[in-house]
Amino acid sequence: MALSGEQWNISYAGHEATIVEVGGGLRTFTVDGNAYVDGYFDDEVCPSGAGQVLAPWPNRLGDGRYEFEGETYQVALSEPAARNAAHGLVRWLRWQAVDVDPDSVTVECALPAQPGYPFPIVLRTRWSVGPYGLRAVHTAVNLGAKTAPFGLGVHPYLKVPGYAIGDLTLELPAKKRLKTDDRMLPVGEEPSTLTKTKLGDTVIDAAFTDLDRDADGNVQVRLTTADGRGVALWADESFGWVQVYTADQLEGERRRRAVAVEPMSCPPDAFRSGRDLVTLGPGQSWSGTWGISPLR
Repeated sequence: MALSGEQWNISYAGHEATIVEVGGGLRTFTVDGNAYVDGYFDDEVCPSGAGQVLAPWPNRLGDGRYEFEGETYQVALSEPAARNAAHGLVRWLRWQAVDVDPDSVTVECALPAQPGYPFPIVLRTRWSVGPYGLRAVHTAVNLGAKTAPFGLGVHPYLKVPGYAIGDLTLELPAKKRLKTDDRMLPVGEEPSTLTKTKLGDTVIDAAFTDLDRDADGNVQVRLTTADGRGVALWADESFGWVQVYTADQLEGERRRRAVAVEPMSCPPDAFRSGRDLVTLGPGQSWSGTWGISPLR
């Protein structure tokens, strides 16, 4: 059995993706055999968050400790050296398929109430491929009797087939960049200077907001070659933040091999700051949609 569990392969006219049971995330996405995400093999444990769904919070939660509606909660520290809880609680849970078609699969995870997060949430993602590329539609529903704090992000690593990231131009339509300390926790913000940047040796690991959007309300982050080919990640207005990471801290072949472009509904440490935090009342739901489109 694959270390990432059951595999669901979906395809449409040369567009192919593999969704996995462990974490419910994206393992591969190719078009005509060319990879547009830096995925992983089915005999690997998912490395560095590649393609994972991050909920009920994305990014870091400082000290794993937060207050919500007069109560104090403590979750386990997944980054003990930095005293952080990173990327939520569903990355290593098993998701089950609830609807499977040749070009799409819907997977579901029932996150039970637990110490530190006593809020039962059911999460669903519909992954599909088509002429638009890859699309993911996420929903979350609060099954409990109390209001729940919530955020969601996703962690794909984008690449342009045949090109090193230093040869690509990053187009990032964001006006603000979050400033962080050595624990990757927010300490302020500053104007973004990365609207259109030839990556070269540029090192980036930051969250961006105040995003410019197209006529459909989507933000588009692009990695392009000199002749305009490349890949775009787009996200709807449910995602007010984008984390960009040039993978400089990764080891071995994965170092600077791709660029993580992570749509997020809220910034790092939102459970403590409350900034853009979603609050789901009993029975309430949240949804957000994003996708990856090759530029050819």
